[in-house]
Amino acid sequence: MKISTSQLLNELRTMTQDHMQYAEKLLGQPDEKLNSRVSNDSWSILECLEHLNRYGNFYIPEINKRISSSQTSSTPVFETGNLGNYFAKSMLPKEKMNKMKTFKNMDPINSQLDKNVVKEFIKQQNQLIELLQRADQINLNKVKTSISISKSIKLRLGDTFRFVIYHNKRHLQQAERVLINL
Repeated sequence: MKISTSQLLNELRTMTQDHMQYAEKLLGQPDEKLNSRVSNDSWSILECLEHLNRYGNFYIPEINKRISSSQTSSTPVFETGNLGNYFAKSMLPKEKMNKMKTFKNMDPINSQLDKNVVKEFIKQQNQLIELLQRADQINLNKVKTSISISKSIKLRLGDTFRFVIYHNKRHLQQAERVLINL
């Protein structure tokens, strides 16, 4: 897939701003509701956000490090890599969501959580927006990042942004379904 770099970054910024606005609305919900589950093996709203925060704890510093050390200049077109495009697309929410097994260290089930999880998520979304703005100046095709499951696998920065932000979208929709079904 080829896309204008500025179009991609603008779309990802808009999605991230939407995610932040949704999280800000969650701050108005009582803790009991945010910690409620639809079933024993499902995640609560706070567990969905805590899962995203754990991924953000890896990806935000990784992206920052790669942008900071980049010597490249921007290019008008971003072209996805095969693996990066596969990972990013697999995160996009679908009508019938496919369940995915999460890694144990990223699974927040049965954690003691409060609204600080939401505040941390909002902070991370602000950091992502800042990184997306800084990414305007570099080549999203040439700058590569490690991924959370293997330091040896590298994705193009544009694909890493897509993966992280689509993953956020996926789990925010999961949180929304929890809120609706409580």
